[in-house]
Amino acid sequence: MDILLLIVGLAMILIGANFLTDGSAAVAERFRVPEFIIGLTIVAVGTSTPELVVSVLSSIEGNSSIAIGNVIGSNAFNVFVILGICALIRPLRLTASNIRRDIPILMLVSLLLLLFVSDEFLHLADVNHISRWEGIFMLLLYGGVMWYTIKATGHSQAIDATTEEETPKKKPVAVWLAAVMIIGGLFGLIYGGDLFLDHATALAKTLGVSDSVIAITLVAGGTSLPELASSVVSLMKGKSDMALGNVIGSNIANILMILGISSTIRPLTMGGITPVDIMTVVLGSLLLFVSAFTFRKRELDRIEGAIMLLVYVAYIWYLIQ
Repeated sequence: MDILLLIVGLAMILIGANFLTDGSAAVAERFRVPEFIIGLTIVAVGTSTPELVVSVLSSIEGNSSIAIGNVIGSNAFNVFVILGICALIRPLRLTASNIRRDIPILMLVSLLLLLFVSDEFLHLADVNHISRWEGIFMLLLYGGVMWYTIKATGHSQAIDATTEEETPKKKPVAVWLAAVMIIGGLFGLIYGGDLFLDHATALAKTLGVSDSVIAITLVAGGTSLPELASSVVSLMKGKSDMALGNVIGSNIANILMILGISSTIRPLTMGGITPVDIMTVVLGSLLLFVSAFTFRKRELDRIEGAIMLLVYVAYIWYLIQ
């Protein structure tokens, strides 16, 4: 039964990702909004809902380790695994805006998290934690980052016939239908991801896999399944900007919005989360930035995608030792 429901959950994720991508692309085309912005906002926030639910509920219950660990694991998975897989399928083009603005913002946000949880190192407190005031600051910063990014991108970069993966012109999808596709796609991603995660965990326990391995792999990977599915489907449909925007937007939302909300509800202590875990997230954004200047410039190519995956494997190996 676990295997059957596992397959059902995976099918819902794939179908949901397809509807979400098509609906989001329809909104972008109708209102001439750049695909990257759609990926950064609608798709990114929507696919981050599982992380939001897990972290907020964990914060309410006083389980800070899960609240923070869920975000750290998800962000590492997003960059190293999702972008790694996408790059292996098809090299990801990095625009000048990605290099000058979007990726540096992700790096700064990751470094901000490292700063906030370095209380002991900076002799500010006896325990590393994210305070309620820091959480409020993160939420305000998230609003500012989204406003700045959307304004800076502007309508001048709206989708037009000059994109690489140009498609034949067709009748625009009705707004109500696009909205139904987005909502239905999010439902499939979230419910399917939850179904997949629950029964994958149950199956792992049945096979005798330890709780630590389940937490490191299935929980972080399970809550990131919507991002993985929507990014891969977007890429296969020729929407590479949406795939990249999804990952960057999700990682920014995970740190500033999800940890911001969680720590505002209740200050979060690091617990079993170490500086190495935070540094891994910072490393991911740094490698993404460096990839713009190596091998084929302004592109995350297949070699770099393979390196991303190997780094993640090495990180998981480090954790379970």
